[in-house]
Amino acid sequence: MTGVIVLNSTIEWLGIDENTFVLERVLWLDATGKQVVVMPLFNPKALPLWKDARDIERVMADGEAVKRTVDPYSGLITAEAEILQKHRERRDRAWEMIKDLVEDEPDIYRDERRGRLVAETAERFGVHKGTIYKYLRRYWAGGKTKNALLPAYDRCGAPGRERKISDKSAKRGRPPKIVKLDGDRIGVNIDEDIKRIFRAGTKMFYNNKDKAPLTRAYQQMIEKFFSVGFREDEGVQIPILPPANELPTFGQYRYWYSKELDLRKSITAREGERGFALRKRAVLGNSTQMAFGPGSLYQIDATIVSVYLVSSFNRSQIIGKPVLCVVIDVLSRMVAGLYIGLEGPGWVGAMMALANAAADKVSFCAEYGIEISPQEWLCRHLPEAILADRGELEGINADHLVDSLNITMANTPPYRADWKGIVEQHFRLDDLKVIHWLPGAVRERFRERGERDYRLDATLDLHQFTKIMIYTALQYNLHHRMEWYPRDDFMVSEGVEPIPIELWNWGIANRSGHLREVAPDIVRLSLMPRDQAAVTPKGIRFKGMYYSCERALLEQWFEKARVYGQWTVPVSFDPRSTDVIYLCPRDGREIEPCQLLKTQELYKGRRLEEVLELQELERMQHALRTTDEMQSKAELNARIKAVVAEAKEQTEAAGSGGASNRQRIKNIRRNRAEEKEQIRQEEAWILNDKDKAPGSEIKSHEPPRTENGAGEKNSSWREKDFEMLKRLRKERGDQ
Repeated sequence: MTGVIVLNSTIEWLGIDENTFVLERVLWLDATGKQVVVMPLFNPKALPLWKDARDIERVMADGEAVKRTVDPYSGLITAEAEILQKHRERRDRAWEMIKDLVEDEPDIYRDERRGRLVAETAERFGVHKGTIYKYLRRYWAGGKTKNALLPAYDRCGAPGRERKISDKSAKRGRPPKIVKLDGDRIGVNIDEDIKRIFRAGTKMFYNNKDKAPLTRAYQQMIEKFFSVGFREDEGVQIPILPPANELPTFGQYRYWYSKELDLRKSITAREGERGFALRKRAVLGNSTQMAFGPGSLYQIDATIVSVYLVSSFNRSQIIGKPVLCVVIDVLSRMVAGLYIGLEGPGWVGAMMALANAAADKVSFCAEYGIEISPQEWLCRHLPEAILADRGELEGINADHLVDSLNITMANTPPYRADWKGIVEQHFRLDDLKVIHWLPGAVRERFRERGERDYRLDATLDLHQFTKIMIYTALQYNLHHRMEWYPRDDFMVSEGVEPIPIELWNWGIANRSGHLREVAPDIVRLSLMPRDQAAVTPKGIRFKGMYYSCERALLEQWFEKARVYGQWTVPVSFDPRSTDVIYLCPRDGREIEPCQLLKTQELYKGRRLEEVLELQELERMQHALRTTDEMQSKAELNARIKAVVAEAKEQTEAAGSGGASNRQRIKNIRRNRAEEKEQIRQEEAWILNDKDKAPGSEIKSHEPPRTENGAGEKNSSWREKDFEMLKRLRKERGDQ
């Protein structure tokens, strides 16, 4: 088999004319790669078909069939939190019915076996056989994911509308056993207020280190939240409880506790993380036994690399040590994907590494100026299962990955790094062979006194270090010989060298069927983290950056934000680039790209962690400038006060000149004209005036004095000069 046909790929059979075609999804491949099971899509009565893989490859080579890159069921990618509870319940109910059937491969694809299995399942669950067939068809056509079983209520009426109870006074649920004297049955309906009390009581009295039984937690909750008062008995405050028929029963409390139970959270709160890992965690078996072929099991882990890097914005600034996340195929030990960033070990790094594992490596290497052939790095598919650390793949994001991409997740307990020793050993090899010898690497844990600080030797930025790690992964995949590798009899007989690339190629030829092909957009949507962005008058604000999109412009979001105030919208984003974020409607059925505004060119083409680093640097610089700015403002205020005080002193010394307040106000226009004319004479430019002494153009603001020097105004000079000024203005046409 050439490897063209992989699990979950969609094959389009071309008809006689361009308007007819048939789509089929690959459901199963045998170990030799000779037989294929396909499922026709968009046919409500279709069932799996057996075909010869060589015939399909021959038809594809002749151009009569092609492999589609766009999956028609990509709309099934929906965040778990955005799925209604009743939809999840219907999906899980359907999954319970068919999960044993779909795991019985390949017998479930054989007509002679499928009929009997379906009949037994229908009888066990008390449903019609057609219901089981309907669920099987939806599961197979949708790419063998649980979300394919979600009900298509988006095309039905009144989606999301709550059904209200008409008679609130009636007791709902099982009839209570307590009755009044008149024979009427009474009881307490559990509304939202009582549910909140149940949750608070569980948190306070049950989920704690005291490990109290549920009955004691119920008693303490009743005493704290349902008492109607207190009575004092010998100095002791005793709570007074209402009649029993006015209290929620222990059965009701236990029902809602079980209904909303988060078993892992409850056990961890009572016994601690380590107690859960030692006594309550799931035991998922040995990872080596699960690795039958390439892609059957990947291991993923992240570590902080012992080398200091510099900023790509300012190479004189040291930004600390990066985080390396690696995905390795267990069977071949091939590096399937990697990611280097500044985020601490967690979901973001794991997301990027998994996306890289399913990405085309030729294009990935070309982004860093490295040219390779497709045969040098063949990994571009998703696995069946992933073994990870609890820090990377735990929580809502990991649950969404399971339901959307049908990948089995397994997490190691704390302090058990040996459970994923393959990837841990790879970190050690990278450090010994490459990282330890780079500039800025941590040579020793403790430096001798007077020894040079290795952090000052930092030279590489994030992009350059990533390029080095790509070269390292290529050398490892193509040439690293693992003498200790446990080859089986088939590998030895065929002379397979214990080198990752040869083990991978041998597994593809002999143990294929575990690699899964998924459209790149589906992988990215399933892996990208989600967050909230704010719609503001300046744009869609996300992490301090502003974006816009066609939908926001058409619906006048920014004008509405200015009039009514801002609001939040859910978005998905790629931490590797801040150029685009994706607007996610609440139904999860479509996305819309939002482009970075032109005013944000500083952030264009940057990683998210680099942008956050730059913003933090700007905040620090602003804080450092605050003291200088306040000092300059203080100096300005002091100088203004000094000038005002001097002017006030001179004005008070001059007095009013004998004029009344009315006269002073009445003569403002004339005084302004006189002052303006005086200023004109003082500021006039006189060129080549040899008789004028240097500096004589600066005249005093004091009026002409009389011969006695008393400083009194020469009223006759003023009147004469003013009349001459009026005559000159009249001659020039000035009024």
